[in-house]
Amino acid sequence: MAPRAVAVGTRPGPVAAACVAALVLAAFAGIATRAEVGRGLGPADWAAIRFTAWQAFLSAFLSCLLAVPVARALARRDFTGRGLLVTLLGAPFILPVIVAVLGLLAVFGRSGWLNTLFGALGLTELSIYGLQGVVLAHVFFNLPLATRLLLQGWQAVPAERFRLAAQLNLPPRTVFRTLEWPVLVRILPGAFGLIFVICLTSFAVALTLGGGPRATTIELAIYQAFRFDFDLARASLLSLVQLLLAGSAALATLWIVPRFGIGGGLDRPPQRWDARGGHQRAADAGTIALAAAFLLLPLLAVTVSGLAALPGMPASVWSATLTSLWVAGLSVTLLLALALPMAGWIASRRRGGAETVGILGLATSPLMIGTGWFILLNPLVNPASLALPVTALVNALMSLPFALRILVPQLRDTLDTYGRLGAALNLRGWTAWRWMILPRIRPQIGFAAGLAGALSIGDLGVIALFADPDSATLPLQMYRLMAAYRLEDAAGAALLLLLLALAVFVACERGGRWNAAD
Repeated sequence: MAPRAVAVGTRPGPVAAACVAALVLAAFAGIATRAEVGRGLGPADWAAIRFTAWQAFLSAFLSCLLAVPVARALARRDFTGRGLLVTLLGAPFILPVIVAVLGLLAVFGRSGWLNTLFGALGLTELSIYGLQGVVLAHVFFNLPLATRLLLQGWQAVPAERFRLAAQLNLPPRTVFRTLEWPVLVRILPGAFGLIFVICLTSFAVALTLGGGPRATTIELAIYQAFRFDFDLARASLLSLVQLLLAGSAALATLWIVPRFGIGGGLDRPPQRWDARGGHQRAADAGTIALAAAFLLLPLLAVTVSGLAALPGMPASVWSATLTSLWVAGLSVTLLLALALPMAGWIASRRRGGAETVGILGLATSPLMIGTGWFILLNPLVNPASLALPVTALVNALMSLPFALRILVPQLRDTLDTYGRLGAALNLRGWTAWRWMILPRIRPQIGFAAGLAGALSIGDLGVIALFADPDSATLPLQMYRLMAAYRLEDAAGAALLLLLLALAVFVACERGGRWNAAD
């Protein structure tokens, strides 16, 4: 164990972890100084808590429920374009929330494609605002996540088991009970908990599709108390409630995941022989088509409406674009400065902390951190002057759990394979990273950097608290255009934001893979 620690160098890891802990604890301390616990929560605050928990439960439940037939259909069928469709299932994860909301409005909104069709058929039109809109948007983002998790689990089942099931001529119901159900029980509780935590801390969806006394989340209540009332005591108290609720859900998620394996095989490509009947094929094809339409039509709507408006973008949009690129670059730099030493420390000590850090990191609300830092900075400097650096740092902290989950496994494999050789060659510190580690984890570094850059490009969280009217990132500027009913300009900004997020992700991901060592 010692040679592995010597080869990597462990000092920067604890320092980076201490910096992250200090930043989060400082925000918590700022909130604690202003939270008037004895003041209690008002009726509106309790309504926000109930709505937050209810919409998160519905979103997680529907995402997991709908993911089962979609993932099962994709696991059982092989067709042209299947690989591309599975890849596109990951697009909503890096898609800017405000862009997805505009696409959903174009399809499901008052003047959207679906309501236009309903009006022509004489049917009752749908409303996308309120609880149904918030849940719809959360399902749009999290259905692909649950589907990918289930699909990966079912594809990990040894191919020999499906071959044996085919030789025994087992019907689809028996195949589901004996082979698919154990995987479902193993993965679905964790997927539900993860999506529940994500929906608890969602802000941009509630800001654009929620609002009003009956559709306000805790995050939105914090924002309203901060921006409209400047009631820092109420914002702080609500931040503590949010931390308690999301933290409890995150810890519960770690406990409810069953710990058992599915066995091994000969690593043959998975092949399915069950469900070959005509009606079963038609049902799977219909399920895949509906899921693809639900996920791709909003993106198509954003592209179609944005192409016409893109050439006439106001100067404020292009200025906000440069600001977003600057914030994303700084966020990626800060992320790698924290994630690489922490990943090396976790991998060298062989602690299974990456998963725990990841799920607990999701429970930390960006608005909670932003509120705490605002309270600490406000007596010293004008917080608006630090809006962009603070936004970049918070975005880096929010991306850190994902980066650790990406980096630690490959780094651990590298140390297992080359750690003793590095120790024998007396490779230490930066020399070990340069010659032994970095060449072998460059693809993972590129993926983590691309993910952080895309998430930072599309973030509409802390910047909404700190920014003044004269400064904005592209998501905030797009939201301002939507609030001013300049929908054509907002559509052009949405397409620009979508292209920008995809370009940053692809550039970083391909840059990491360029000339990388196998």
